[in-house]
Amino acid sequence: MIDTKILREEPDRVREAIANKGSDCDLDVILAMDTERRQLITAVEKLRAEQKSVNAEMASLQKGSPEFLAKVQEMRGVAGQVKEGDAALKALEETWAQQMLSIPNIPHSSVPVAPTPEGNVVHSTWGDLASASPFAKAHYDSEIFNRLSDFPRGSKVTGAGWPFFKGGMARLIRSLINFYLDQARDHGFEELMAPLVVNEASARATGQLPDKEGQMYVIPQDGFFMIPTSEVPVTNYYRDEILEESELPIYRACYTPCFRREAGSHGKDVRGLNRTHQFDKVELVKWVNPSDSYDELESLRGHSEMLLQKLELPYRVLLMCTGDLGFTQTKKYDLEVWAAGQERWLEVSSCSNFEAFQARRANIRFRAQGEKPVHVHTLNGSGLAVPRVLAAILENNLQESGSVKIPDVLVSYFGQEYLT
Repeated sequence: MIDTKILREEPDRVREAIANKGSDCDLDVILAMDTERRQLITAVEKLRAEQKSVNAEMASLQKGSPEFLAKVQEMRGVAGQVKEGDAALKALEETWAQQMLSIPNIPHSSVPVAPTPEGNVVHSTWGDLASASPFAKAHYDSEIFNRLSDFPRGSKVTGAGWPFFKGGMARLIRSLINFYLDQARDHGFEELMAPLVVNEASARATGQLPDKEGQMYVIPQDGFFMIPTSEVPVTNYYRDEILEESELPIYRACYTPCFRREAGSHGKDVRGLNRTHQFDKVELVKWVNPSDSYDELESLRGHSEMLLQKLELPYRVLLMCTGDLGFTQTKKYDLEVWAAGQERWLEVSSCSNFEAFQARRANIRFRAQGEKPVHVHTLNGSGLAVPRVLAAILENNLQESGSVKIPDVLVSYFGQEYLT
């Protein structure tokens, strides 16, 4: 949620953010509602002051006297007005708060302004695309992938896009997860294990609601949502808490399966591992001092890049434009790995700064000594997702024999040099 001070003092800046992000939000209605709300607050406060004044006057009068009885009648009238004002204010506050949730976060000044993904900027690249195996092919066309994954039985058990993985493929997935977590630990991230379902308040705090309802699986009987990423439970870890400035920055890493409906996805771009409804990911989350948040974003991006370099996978970094930025972020980098068999880039990580947008919704603050509490800045990034990294390994490292060479950094986890 944006700062109400910015809403009131810089409405044109907010209006520009809404337009650049292509959001469906009527700012004029929200501004009018905010004005009405403040006027009603003032009116109710004035009535309360009048009520307090009448009470004070009654205390100096003799009970039962004509003057006292007149004040009783006056008191009843004022009390009724206060009650009516409180009820009207409560209804207006609820509507206003819901409308405030429809305003997107304001992009950072360094974010390129463009309406579509074509406006994303290549920030940097790493690796040699020609270093991939000459025998590379799309993973979903390789014999080893089709032997060690089972999409038909997954479809039978659950539905399309819910595969089984077996034998060496399952072990390779586990090797990647353990590698990600160990690297996160070595770089100062404390590991968490988080719930796989969250309540509505948690989903609202991180911005999944009311923006991404259609992408989440819902458990209506309990009012729960299956997590689309562990960003949601982990960010809410400190919801409604006040941290001490000395505790910041706080780093956490969390592995979970992630669940996304991804409705309406078809074609070669979503074949095999390119898009599934359940996938594994290690998420990195930071709570930081606002003065440090953009340095922390660069550090977060650097961590995800380091993982890809150790896996010897060519990649590029995109700085996302306003039209492809997302509702909640102020700035975001996407990391895309090169999949030589498909001859295309696959997104494997997003590293984002939300400034105080999530913290304001989640009421996460910190207190400097002698100062009033203020909201932290939150950041998160994939460190990394498994499926498309796995796809790139299977394609780039495919051997003439049909086996796959395991990246050197994973051999100690996997236990052998080739997936066969």
